[in-house]
Amino acid sequence: MSQGIPSWAPDVASAILQSVLKKDPFTFYHCARVGSAARKMGEVMGLRPYDLAVLECSGLFHDVGKVGVPESILLKPARLSTDEVKIMMSHSEMSVEMMRPLTKHMFFRHVVPGVRYHHERFDGKGYPFGLEGEKIPLFARIVAIVDSVDAMMHTRPYREALDWDYVKKELVDYSGTQFDPKLAEIYLQSVEIFQDEDNNSADEVVIPAVLKAA
Repeated sequence: MSQGIPSWAPDVASAILQSVLKKDPFTFYHCARVGSAARKMGEVMGLRPYDLAVLECSGLFHDVGKVGVPESILLKPARLSTDEVKIMMSHSEMSVEMMRPLTKHMFFRHVVPGVRYHHERFDGKGYPFGLEGEKIPLFARIVAIVDSVDAMMHTRPYREALDWDYVKKELVDYSGTQFDPKLAEIYLQSVEIFQDEDNNSADEVVIPAVLKAA
């Protein structure tokens, strides 16, 4: 096992992700793709190997708390009510709670910010804390972009998948408000390396890649 990552990490991380797979396969595969895409973006940015592993794990775990969201909300094919939105918005903190036993090790403490803050917005209008600009941890700002792109480009219970032209326009239009403008530009300039995410199965993407390369 690479230095900086505990030897028990793959087995424990795999167990958490398997619980997600049993509850909601869509979220499992989404987390797999987001983890892989986050790592690729980190590679484009020249991050060091340890940081790439932290970043990929941040993507893998960002939505695992959705196992605590009732299926009636998680799979609802219509607009959520105000109360349902509040429950759905709690998933990032629930993800952190699921990781809590792992944070006895520094590696997983480094993963927490990318998970907890991935729904913060660059303009300060996100959640759970309304952080603004570079007060939002870098890895959370990266996950926010690749998470949003993946969510838009795949069919959800309430809508069909959106095409790349629409997604690109969203990234441009919300650069500087929802998204870090510098990171959005990096993503758009390097987008071809992200286009093969659907060619990978979750088994290929999830545990082995993230915890070997640091």
